[in-house]
Amino acid sequence: MNIDFNLYMNDVVKQAREDMERAGYAQLTTPEEVEAALEQKGTTLVMVNSVCGCAGGIARPAAAHSVHFDKRPDHLVTVFAGQDKDATAKARSYFTDYPPSSPSFALLKDGKLCTMVERHEIEGHDPMSVVNKLQQYFEQYCEEV
Repeated sequence: MNIDFNLYMNDVVKQAREDMERAGYAQLTTPEEVEAALEQKGTTLVMVNSVCGCAGGIARPAAAHSVHFDKRPDHLVTVFAGQDKDATAKARSYFTDYPPSSPSFALLKDGKLCTMVERHEIEGHDPMSVVNKLQQYFEQYCEEV
């Protein structure tokens, strides 16, 4: 059996992008889009997407379900590590004092980093524990909707 790995990866990436779009996250694919999105007033949740099966399969459902909460970010955006490299690098430039991590979440307020949920806090955990962690941060930094 001959498997076209590139075709397979394109399907995985396409599905991962669609998962985030269905959850209400705007795809940021250029550094300019990232800068415009992260400099907005209010709170912004950035999901650094990844094709990593284990952690990505936890992070994407957590991203979708975490926003069903009384307090939530004003803006939901995502960059895709390993796919949109320049956009991801620009987003990571806002995540001062944190090493690159994907998948991960960053919560910003008025363009300034409040906190992050790094890969090691996602991988090996169940989606609900990640949802709970994100919602604790929403409680702390976000306004009621």
